[in-house]
Amino acid sequence: MASGAEALLTALRRMGVERIFASPGSDWAPLWEALATDSFWSEKYISSRHEETAIAMALGYAKATGKLPAVMVHTTVGALHTTMIARAALHERIPMVILAGEVIGFAEPPSPKVGRQWLRLLTDLGGPARLMESCVKWSFGLNVPGLLPHTVQRACQLAVSAPRGPVFVSVPTEYMIAGVEADAPPAALPGLPAVGEADLQKMQEMLAAARSPVIVTEEAGRDPATVQALVALAEALDAPVYEAWQPYYMNFPRSHRLYGGMVVDEMPQPLADADVVLLVESVLPWHPPSRVSDKKVLVLGEDPLHPRLPFWGFRADVVASGEVGPALLRLAKSVPKKSAAKDLRKPKAASQAGPAIDTRWAAQELNAVLPDDAIVVNETITHRLDLHHALDRLAPGAFFEASYGGLGVGLGLALGAKHAHPGRTVVCTIGDGAFHYNPVVASLGAAQEHGLPLLVVLFNNAGYLSQKRDVANYYPKGEAVRTGKVVGTPIAPRPDYVKLAEAYGGWGEKVEKPGELRAALKRGLEQARSRLALIDVVLAPI
Repeated sequence: MASGAEALLTALRRMGVERIFASPGSDWAPLWEALATDSFWSEKYISSRHEETAIAMALGYAKATGKLPAVMVHTTVGALHTTMIARAALHERIPMVILAGEVIGFAEPPSPKVGRQWLRLLTDLGGPARLMESCVKWSFGLNVPGLLPHTVQRACQLAVSAPRGPVFVSVPTEYMIAGVEADAPPAALPGLPAVGEADLQKMQEMLAAARSPVIVTEEAGRDPATVQALVALAEALDAPVYEAWQPYYMNFPRSHRLYGGMVVDEMPQPLADADVVLLVESVLPWHPPSRVSDKKVLVLGEDPLHPRLPFWGFRADVVASGEVGPALLRLAKSVPKKSAAKDLRKPKAASQAGPAIDTRWAAQELNAVLPDDAIVVNETITHRLDLHHALDRLAPGAFFEASYGGLGVGLGLALGAKHAHPGRTVVCTIGDGAFHYNPVVASLGAAQEHGLPLLVVLFNNAGYLSQKRDVANYYPKGEAVRTGKVVGTPIAPRPDYVKLAEAYGGWGEKVEKPGELRAALKRGLEQARSRLALIDVVLAPI
């Protein structure tokens, strides 16, 4: 008879899970005993030293492979550490199975002996499943040991069902110790539903009749194959393609004649003149939503109405939900083909080196030296737009945004992408503010322990510029602007970030002069072939 822990591992394997990203907790002793004799998981159980690192690595792995990972964390407090990133995965529709333990017998006979912490420190009413409810699409505390494999199986199915997202299961330690007689029957993972024929027909008719259609996207590049489908449709319509305010992937080739750039503050003229706009996996195509009222708007996505948002408010003449890539290909084949008349490409203005390094210069220099196979994970805020404009050589599947409302994800996400693609160069661009929100020592420790070399490019402006700008935006003539005293925004004195990399067997370099940056980036990329590398790019302080 298998133990509950052995049954759990078997159920994950049978449902196609190939990686467990974990952080140690006293609830997992039965699982570690099972792992001692399970050869399948010997190199697939990836332990880290903080729950946020573990779940961020799972997020990066899932984004980079499209596969379903499992995450195992400490009960209660460990589960709470995962909630920020679980919330991001919920909004981004990234499937994963998060597991934590708990104790339900509290050492009273005949329950197994467990420590005092389970009654004094680690127990909450409703258990960790209740704590996780608002940050996952399904949260359940296992209440019958015989259903352990069935529950793990169901969790995997729910994670990959539309709309995809994270799920949570709490497994009592007593059930992992006990024997499990029953086994779950074979079960398949569901695929995404196809877009309905009636909705596709409406979209086809409106796009075919459009005088000047435009496409806007933010997340089409989640599946690299969808990018090719989007290119096919854009070319068939001769329609400009714009990325909305916060692209999370490489959604459209940035050197393509139909790529119009990003919609940030000013609405580009082709979008302002459009009569039909197709939103493809776009959450915030323009701001505010009421800004557009004179166009037909077609909405296409896996979960196009974004029910997790309290307000969306965009006009929608057709709403089509389902798998996006095949729908785009169907539309590309069915609409009348227009001649290739548009070319939105403009000569790229090179940034000039000034007395100090600025973000545009740093982004330009990084773009010049990136290898063709590079993957970039970005966790910057005020530097983000310059990076998006400059990094025009990245292929579909080679860019991931890390910050969905909460900073502290970038390093772990980059580690997950590196684990998924160990032969490719992975670069994490990160602001010094975001760097402080990350579990830095745990993440750098994971890079060292698991042999996951990264290049970390740290944009160091010695403070939180986005917060400083907020004060100026709300109170342009206020006391803070008048005196230059914006409380809480400096990061001073500036730490010696290079020593952090060196503490974990890595290499680091501080760069302060614009003319020295490209050579330093090249050295960093060379070092990142075999170990952690960090370049402290010193910008003018905020």
